[in-house]
Amino acid sequence: MSGAELTEGMPAPDFTMPASGGRTVSLDGLKGQPFLLYFYPKADTPGCTQQACGIQEALPQLGRLGLTVIGVSPDKMGPIEKFAQKFGLDFPLASDLDHKVAEAYGTWVEKSMYFFRVCKSVGR
Repeated sequence: MSGAELTEGMPAPDFTMPASGGRTVSLDGLKGQPFLLYFYPKADTPGCTQQACGIQEALPQLGRLGLTVIGVSPDKMGPIEKFAQKFGLDFPLASDLDHKVAEAYGTWVEKSMYFFRVCKSVGR
């Protein structure tokens, strides 16, 4: 998987990841379905919590559009499960421990101010 920028018409990079609620999410499992894959840097932090809770509130509208939502972070499954349970998040939260999926989707970038890598938002 490369970190090249995705452009319209490019195939989505493949992925298979463990997810909250004992689920597994994969590109193959979503074949033919629209989905929203969003990346967040760390479970149960203020910004990530606000984002996830906003998505949870929007699930009925997203469901009417036929969208499956999947959140992706580099966290281990333990913190992800606690985060999902604490805030009642019904959509799958996936673990990308080695951040290969984030890299493939171009969301893993270096934040030079703190000398570590974080996920960035994609979209316009």
